[in-house]
Amino acid sequence: MNASAWSVNVPGGRCRRCLNIKQKMDKLSYAWGLAMGQQLKGMGVKELDYKSFDDAVEAGFEGKEPAMPLDEANKLINTYLQNLQAEMEKQARQAGEQFLAENGKKEGVRTTASGLQYVVEAEGSGDRPGPEDEVTVHYTGKLVDGTVFDSSVQRGEPATFPLNRVIPGWTEGVQLMKTGAKYTFFVPSDLAYGAQGIPGAIPPHSTLIFDVQLISIKKKSNNII
Repeated sequence: MNASAWSVNVPGGRCRRCLNIKQKMDKLSYAWGLAMGQQLKGMGVKELDYKSFDDAVEAGFEGKEPAMPLDEANKLINTYLQNLQAEMEKQARQAGEQFLAENGKKEGVRTTASGLQYVVEAEGSGDRPGPEDEVTVHYTGKLVDGTVFDSSVQRGEPATFPLNRVIPGWTEGVQLMKTGAKYTFFVPSDLAYGAQGIPGAIPPHSTLIFDVQLISIKKKSNNII
């Protein structure tokens, strides 16, 4: 390899092709391909025929006659992505259901009529909030694999909100708590963000785990002026 060559190493094993990229355009072209590959993998695409993919990229970029009409190609991709999304959502639902079924058998885990599960870490004392009261809490939200997607603890500042402005699992669960209590909630997807999820943070149909400490309650005023 000469001094101007740029080698590519693949962590964990040998690369599929031995690359020896010498020119600036070679590097840029490789970078485009790498970005496209990572994007496709991130979308959930499991496999590709690399020869067909290369031919299609060349045809599209060079304006050559494609092997299939563009509208047919777009329809094929849309159908594939719809099926892929449906399968991913199905797997997420099943994983959540399995997690809750196993978790519900653990010592100390309580399950409400709605399917919400919780563990009392510390009882607290005093009042419990009503469904429209404003509460101040510290919390950490996690996926079932332990990934933290939100945390007032990490931000170093508690959150304050009315209980009728949050997900149903929170509205129900926090009403069980007394001031100073610490609970862990296991929230089924239909009591959380359901099929929508939160793009980039919570996948659709995700069961969620929240560690919550109830700091204070501000009762809703019923005064009529």
